[in-house]
Amino acid sequence: MKKYLLCALTVLMISAASAQSKAAAAAAAGSGGVAKGGVGMTWIDGEAYYLVSLAPELAFGKWGVGLDLNLHISSKDQKIREQDFDETYDYIRIIRYLRYGTKGDEIYVRVGALDYSRLGHGFILYNYKNSPSFDNRKVGAELDLDFGKWGLETVYGDFAAASVLGMRGYTRPLQFTPAASIPIIGNLEVGATFASDVRSDARDTGVVITASGASFDTSAYNTGAMSVIGFDLGLPLFKLPVADATLYMDYAKIFNYGSGFAAGIDLNFSAMGLVKVFTKFERRFGQTDKFLPAYFDAFYELERYQATPGKFSSKARTLENTISPGSGYFGTLLVDVLGTIQAEGSYQKLDLDPNSGVLHIGANTGSKIPLVSVSAGYDKKYIRDNKDVFTLDERSLLYAEVGYKPYPFMIVSTLYTWTFAPQKDGAGEVIGYAPQKRITPKVSFVFPL
Repeated sequence: MKKYLLCALTVLMISAASAQSKAAAAAAAGSGGVAKGGVGMTWIDGEAYYLVSLAPELAFGKWGVGLDLNLHISSKDQKIREQDFDETYDYIRIIRYLRYGTKGDEIYVRVGALDYSRLGHGFILYNYKNSPSFDNRKVGAELDLDFGKWGLETVYGDFAAASVLGMRGYTRPLQFTPAASIPIIGNLEVGATFASDVRSDARDTGVVITASGASFDTSAYNTGAMSVIGFDLGLPLFKLPVADATLYMDYAKIFNYGSGFAAGIDLNFSAMGLVKVFTKFERRFGQTDKFLPAYFDAFYELERYQATPGKFSSKARTLENTISPGSGYFGTLLVDVLGTIQAEGSYQKLDLDPNSGVLHIGANTGSKIPLVSVSAGYDKKYIRDNKDVFTLDERSLLYAEVGYKPYPFMIVSTLYTWTFAPQKDGAGEVIGYAPQKRITPKVSFVFPL
């Protein structure tokens, strides 16, 4: 086994050296990206695996591709971890993403893993992740088109099966009239959103109460898709080289369930390109029973349906039992320093529900800071109090990597992830998820291209 690891390390270092020799040529050709690979150890739920990884990200103008190949070799029997490649679809997932452009461009396309996708202002679909588990990564897509007078945003979660489908069409109606040149009003935007989990069990609440008061379990029944429709208005107040601001209002209705409103403002600042600040504050109101804002969120794929032995839960059941908690708020802040150091955070809470807190934070030092490398992201839902914020459980998602750079091209780091492992039935179908902890000390080689 040591011989195999030594060979793998040698090949990786040769590949890294080759990438370094190609870097100058690539830069001269005007392309970009980064070649990254490494070796290390991973402890998955207490079991040790040797790790060989290759994760280059390449950029050619507006085109980009990211790969993510991780070979976990058991320290017990020297075999590759079965869960990593137990389906033909797993080989496709080596391609983490293909993209053209970035969110907000006239044309934006991404195929692969979806990280924090959103539609419009995010009142229906916000921070949606299609792959909450390393062992059940999915290939989805985003497609955005902006033609000035009208545009389209789309999201689809999983090409291999029925999944979450979201579409938002919008228009700037005054751009079709002589009023197009009027400041502020001329850029008024009107949008409509439809999002649905088209899987047949998306509305399964697990229990049905009959007219006589009797109840029976429906976890084996198909009860149909869960769909949400919404309408929104956006009014840009100003757009300057150093700042811009937009007022907006949203309405959403979950089919056969409740509805709600939101109003907010987007504010963005730039200090000569040195520091950029992106902020958003939103007030949510008029929420009825059986309504949840941002129904399709970072935890949706974990919460949507769990039918493991002795346990049933679903997002539909949570929705069914939701009693109007009144109004609430949502705020987000992102700070970017020199295009390298980024820190972000968002929080939402309903006024009358003490268990409604939802937190997202993240940080990244980028590649330009000497000696230190930090990258982290954390999501927590149904927060009850301050003590509950950083307790890792079934309501948490976490990755955190802290590294030391002895050389510009080398990072010695430890990666900690709190994620989820899929639970399957006898037919191999995913019927739920269980928390999974991974600890990965590793040595990575990084070369700009």
